[in-house]
Amino acid sequence: MSTLPTSLADHLLVALPSLTDPTFARTVSLICQHDENGAMGVLVNQPSEYTLGDVLAQMEIQTDDLVLRDQVVLNGGPVHPERGFVIHDDARAWESSLQVGEGVYLTTSRDILEAMARGEGPRNVLVTLGCAGWTEGQLEGEIADNSWLTVPADAELLFATPLEQRWQGAAARIGVDLFRLTDYSGNV
Repeated sequence: MSTLPTSLADHLLVALPSLTDPTFARTVSLICQHDENGAMGVLVNQPSEYTLGDVLAQMEIQTDDLVLRDQVVLNGGPVHPERGFVIHDDARAWESSLQVGEGVYLTTSRDILEAMARGEGPRNVLVTLGCAGWTEGQLEGEIADNSWLTVPADAELLFATPLEQRWQGAAARIGVDLFRLTDYSGNV
């Protein structure tokens, strides 16, 4: 099996129509970390049944911001579904942060949620529950099996594109129309 020459951190994985696993079908995943030990990412286009108000209440964080409370929390993936991940564009020194790419960060600490509740958080934010993980060589194998397209990450797609447009929108960034592709059974 060939390996990818570079890290896919700061890239989006776009599920091809042939990927029928219900957890990942029609998903877009932001790869946050990728090295010789595997990869970690979060799905960025699948709404969960929770709002940020639900999450903040569970954590006993108070806010009067109705827009913040109504924000949809995303299903970030099947790994650690009880854990929150905040994708944002704020370079401040939040606890437990990882720079994913130019101007894109992943934070897993409470301090960012508390700042958001006070109206002092990042301007652009996605909150997810759970993440996705791939073991050593697994992601490379799935790409070789034509399960995923890889697309450079894009802040506009992450923070401004409506959820229902992210799957096709991400692929369109590299000139692919997913609705013209067929899966292996001939279905669109």
